[in-house]
Amino acid sequence: MERILREHAPDVEVVGLDDVAAYDEPVEDQPTFEGNALLKARAGAAATGLPSLADDSGLCVDALNGMPGVLSARWSGRPKDDTRNNTLLLEQLEDVPDERRTAHFACAVAFAHPDGTELVVHGRMDGRVIRATRGSGGFGYDVLFVADEHLADGLTSAELGPEEKDRISHRGRALREIAPLVARALA
Repeated sequence: MERILREHAPDVEVVGLDDVAAYDEPVEDQPTFEGNALLKARAGAAATGLPSLADDSGLCVDALNGMPGVLSARWSGRPKDDTRNNTLLLEQLEDVPDERRTAHFACAVAFAHPDGTELVVHGRMDGRVIRATRGSGGFGYDVLFVADEHLADGLTSAELGPEEKDRISHRGRALREIAPLVARALA
């Protein structure tokens, strides 16, 4: 966000959770990515008195009726565990033919200002779930996901460099969309 926002508001200092006094983060109990992102952004603004940006994202698999969706991080239960989540997803898709393994990553990025101003944007990255994990970059389901932009070369999100992943990812798209809106709200 800092890199992207710098293009639109070079004088704005971006701080993270490690840069502010600790506060209890809210339980992500909303049924949508937007609801969870707003919940977190509002909590950040209330706890710090600073404008706050938060996101919620996950993998939505068509053959699983959009699941794991907002439950992506906890798909295999608590505590969060990427390896268990990926294993469970592969088991659930074991008998699904390759042409029906379509999915997308979804992201909602929310901005909350202490003055009550709120903004939300959405990003999406379409692709497919493959049959075995590949790659060491990224996190979560990146090792199982090949974006439509990389179907020809078969690279998973975990095999992409940071610049390419930022260019095509759901989160990168949402952050690029919200950055000029945040810059205007802070002007």
